[in-house]
Amino acid sequence: MSALLKSLKSFRFAFRGLKILFIGENNIKIHSAFTIAVVIFGLLLKISLIEWALIIICIGLVFSAEAFNSAVERLVDLISPEQNHLAGVIKDLAAGAVLITAVAAFAVGIIIFIPKLLAFIL
Repeated sequence: MSALLKSLKSFRFAFRGLKILFIGENNIKIHSAFTIAVVIFGLLLKISLIEWALIIICIGLVFSAEAFNSAVERLVDLISPEQNHLAGVIKDLAAGAVLITAVAAFAVGIIIFIPKLLAFIL
């Protein structure tokens, strides 16, 4: 089997992970709703290519953080199914990482969209 064919087959695991993320995780639905809103605003306000790049990077970071958070939560549940203080701390830290990326993405959105909205309104 060629290396290319093996690489292509390995993508099925990644797509399965995305399916698990989008079907099984409620927070990803919130991130998706914000993503749709941001894309619509970006199109309506005609943001620049650099601004699109920043938005895309932020979206990718938030979705990646959510995927890592979900993986950490499941791993902790597997290792420590009973209630455990340290397991809770680990889960909280992973959730905090998602919050950091979401707040940073929100800040980038504010920096990009507020001046354009003000120019549009005024």
